[in-house]
Amino acid sequence: MTIQLKNIAEPDMGSRLNDTEKWHAVLGRDRTHDGSFYFSVATTGVYCRPSCGARPPRRENVAFHNSCADAEAAGFRPCKRCKPDATASWNERSAMVAQACRFIEAAETPPTLAKIAAASGLSPHHFHRVFKEVTGVTPKAYATGHRTRAVRAGLKGAGTVTEAIYDAGYNASSRFYEKADSFLGMTPRAFKSGGAGQTIQHAIRTCSLGLMLVAATERGVCCLQFGDDEAALKAALVHEFPGAVLASGDKLFETWVDAALALVESGTQPEDGLPLDIRGTAFQQKVWHALQQIPAGTTASYTDVATQIGAPRAVRAVAQACASNRIAVAIPCHRVVRSDGSLSGYRWGVERKKSLLDRESAE
Repeated sequence: MTIQLKNIAEPDMGSRLNDTEKWHAVLGRDRTHDGSFYFSVATTGVYCRPSCGARPPRRENVAFHNSCADAEAAGFRPCKRCKPDATASWNERSAMVAQACRFIEAAETPPTLAKIAAASGLSPHHFHRVFKEVTGVTPKAYATGHRTRAVRAGLKGAGTVTEAIYDAGYNASSRFYEKADSFLGMTPRAFKSGGAGQTIQHAIRTCSLGLMLVAATERGVCCLQFGDDEAALKAALVHEFPGAVLASGDKLFETWVDAALALVESGTQPEDGLPLDIRGTAFQQKVWHALQQIPAGTTASYTDVATQIGAPRAVRAVAQACASNRIAVAIPCHRVVRSDGSLSGYRWGVERKKSLLDRESAE
């Protein structure tokens, strides 16, 4: 299979921005507007992309153009640094990467980096850099994530474990089993049967934020959630593991629950840490690890987190990873706010998020 990359016309987004918005994009070197407009500098005689890394010019020397042709017709030459007439715009790169993702998904077995890059018309090194810049993950991690989703879907279907493994593109079941535990959290057979044979200890306690459900496997806490209805909290846990045995906790589990309660109420971390059973894609786990590095009493924006994990343009994906977090407070997604400092949504309610932040900032 070969991807045929079509020529993508420069979008007419520039005409929808006023000059003030364009100027802010230039000052912020906002590459998401690359290709939507260009700016020229009267004192240098060149025109550039919004993301150009050169020193920002004085506003009075700047004019805006909707296309390279418009800028050149006005007597300006392309900047040798950002090469506005040669380098693909952000929108073009995004479109190319989207097609590469479809290529990966359609392949019967994971294609090599060289093969994907060749289909995209780039060198492997350049393609790898562009793909990670746009998606926040490497092509290999994306392929692994896609196969993970395929296996999970296959295991929930009517086929056998072996069929699900091979249908997802694994050419040897041993390679799948090497990684399965890290993204399923249990054996494939147990996952297929909804966690059958796995015991999940759980407890519901009252805290200052309402009801708190703590659930754990033998590895550690796999779920820490808030709610106002005990039956709804338990139903959500049953939905996640319909075949698992839900049990009351032993003495070790009770120490984990006490530690979780202390973490919620006072931010106190147990001396040996709270063991966690974290399950998610490679990208989600990168985001969740970054969240754990945000100190109590401080906040970070989604853009800050995206930059920290080396994927500055994957802001939406970061937000989705935060929303997918099942372990509240221990993985402190409540410390992530909008760029202007205002509170964004929170899986367990914005009021709970505000309470947690107010408590931490007062300590």
